[in-house]
Amino acid sequence: MSATRSRANPGGIRDLTAVLGPDTLPHRGRKPPWFKVPAPGGPKYRELQKLITEENLHTVCQEAACPNIGECWQRGTATFMILGDTCTRRCGFCNVKTGTPTWSDPLEPARVARSVAKMGLRHAVITSVDRDDLPDYGAHAFVGVIRQIRRQAPRCKIEVLTPDFRGSEMPLAKVIAERPDVFNHNVEVVPRLYPVARRGSKFERSLRVLKNAKEMGGDAVTTKSGLMVGLGETYDEMIDALGALRDNQVQVITIGQYLRPTERHLPIVRYWHPDEFKQLERDGYELGFDHIAAGPLVRSSYHADQHVAQDEPGTGPLAEAVSA
Repeated sequence: MSATRSRANPGGIRDLTAVLGPDTLPHRGRKPPWFKVPAPGGPKYRELQKLITEENLHTVCQEAACPNIGECWQRGTATFMILGDTCTRRCGFCNVKTGTPTWSDPLEPARVARSVAKMGLRHAVITSVDRDDLPDYGAHAFVGVIRQIRRQAPRCKIEVLTPDFRGSEMPLAKVIAERPDVFNHNVEVVPRLYPVARRGSKFERSLRVLKNAKEMGGDAVTTKSGLMVGLGETYDEMIDALGALRDNQVQVITIGQYLRPTERHLPIVRYWHPDEFKQLERDGYELGFDHIAAGPLVRSSYHADQHVAQDEPGTGPLAEAVSA
């Protein structure tokens, strides 16, 4: 398997300043005070970590070095990453390793569902690495996980956070036919930044995936996407991107600050102030979104159970501890 390569100039772009501008922040620079979060390590965090290790599962919380891992795991929530931990694409912002995947486990859907049932989740988020090496780009694994959760934890709502399936409609149709409660596909950045931030992806293709998902799923499926800031985008570019998402029937949006994982990743141009996120939220609601989560530490799956209406409380040891 090939090792992770530098992502600071994905796509062979040598002069990043042409896209990001000349002023970027050093990797080891001091973060603003609003980024201080408690270090993970509470009892429920350790319990969930043990469960995930025993079941040989992957979570995007760990692989993407999410800053909210302590809070979310202590709440008893997590985002499961299926199809292994190696991605076939090389996005400039992402901490998931890239290379030639070898992961293939037909029992993974059953193990994920068993963990969801043990945790007593009312809302499970399932995502994956990009698997452009597979004939259906990994759609079959999403189908398997949805079916297994319906069997083992029938009251749990299911959110899938999928790749773009390279724009192919058949893999998408297979997933939507299982009627996940939420279909999430992140556009990640404004269109201008795609050449450096999302190598191998296209903004228009992602919009088409989201629109097709809504048209296939109708009222039974809520559509959701996510954007991040900090790579030199302007406020107007963000509003234009939000408008394009609404035009393509996206109902829920998350907006967070990009944090540079390593020196090999794209540099941060600036930190957006919490007040700017609040303004984005206000302007987003004016565009007609059903729900918006915007803030420096917001990630696509952060408090995902609050993004759509829930019919059931969580059950089981972790959820009971949170609600107590």
